[in-house]
Amino acid sequence: MKLHILVVGRNPQIMETVLRLINAQENWEAFGALTDEDGWQLIQQHPMDLVLIGGGVDEHSEQFFSTACEEINPAIRVIRHYGGGSGLLFTEIKEAMNLKN
Repeated sequence: MKLHILVVGRNPQIMETVLRLINAQENWEAFGALTDEDGWQLIQQHPMDLVLIGGGVDEHSEQFFSTACEEINPAIRVIRHYGGGSGLLFTEIKEAMNLKN
């Protein structure tokens, strides 16, 4: 079963790196959004399991995604990614989704 992840961020270069890292993992598929509007469209078009809030995204936008996901599907997890390399990224995702290492 594939894990679908929406990555919301404001920096195109960081977004590219995070998407590449996530999509390189077996059974993980990531979609990226640089704006709230793009993220909202992706959530409506694809069944997401996790929304990863990246750097540069303010609290208002984070709250928007938390509320929107709760309304669409309360099982969608919304977490903040603070950076720190691929090991931390993968750990954050696995912990949020209760996956074994």
